[in-house]
Amino acid sequence: MDAAATVAAFWAAAAPGWIRHADRHDVRGRPLGEVALRSLAVRPGERVLDVGCGCGGTTAELAAATKAGGAGSDEGGGAVGVDLSAAMIEAARSRFPAGRHPGLRFLAADIETLDVVPGGPFDAAYSRMVLMLLADPVAGCAAVRRSLRPGGRFAATVFRAGNAWLPAAMLGAAPHLGALPPLPVGAEPGPFALADPGRIARVLTAAGFADVATEPHDVVMEAPDEPDDVAEWLIELGPASAPYRLAVPTAQHEARAGAGKLLARFRDPGAGYRIPSALWLVTARNPG
Repeated sequence: MDAAATVAAFWAAAAPGWIRHADRHDVRGRPLGEVALRSLAVRPGERVLDVGCGCGGTTAELAAATKAGGAGSDEGGGAVGVDLSAAMIEAARSRFPAGRHPGLRFLAADIETLDVVPGGPFDAAYSRMVLMLLADPVAGCAAVRRSLRPGGRFAATVFRAGNAWLPAAMLGAAPHLGALPPLPVGAEPGPFALADPGRIARVLTAAGFADVATEPHDVVMEAPDEPDDVAEWLIELGPASAPYRLAVPTAQHEARAGAGKLLARFRDPGAGYRIPSALWLVTARNPG
């Protein structure tokens, strides 16, 4: 199976977990993209592209920022969210129906195979923790650039090295779930495929972007003091997602307990979880 097929198969299997936890992730996962939102500084009237929009929370936030009259305004501007997972796009449309969210559209498509994203040209493009998961990040980023107007800006986040909570959730659950998909190595699509800022620069430059820059940020995801809930949320966002859902209830309980033990370092009993994450803010411009 080639890289593109492997990525597609992963997201087909993982989508139900992301859909189930969409509301949680909109809140708890927001710090993973907040620095890119601030950098992009979307203005009323702009058209914005959300690359890898998942279940639509980030796209809805971007669309609201383009409306001078607020989230429900029918004034100019808007956002288009694109994602490989048709199931997550359907969830996004259900969560943010067009009738209540003017200017908000969702598209199920592989960004790596598009010439341009319909609905452009866009003034700005955003992506939260997606570029490192592309089978061909140069092709994907080139499609983003072609979808921007001349001078259009791009802001994204990707993981830096570290982020101990990622392996903790998987390794704690794995002994109770049977075989898991092989972990990515090197430049294979995965959480740390763009951990090297040199590779980020090479990818975006090859895609035709100018003024490529990377800036390190350390952020914290917060969650309530609910160990079972937090363990399940993080298990279902990663490679153990499909095996977890297929497991019998006893094995699921043991998987949550195992993940919870390794995630306990991030827990302050009675107060909640503070989960540190190291990321790169990536910014670039379409030279036109």
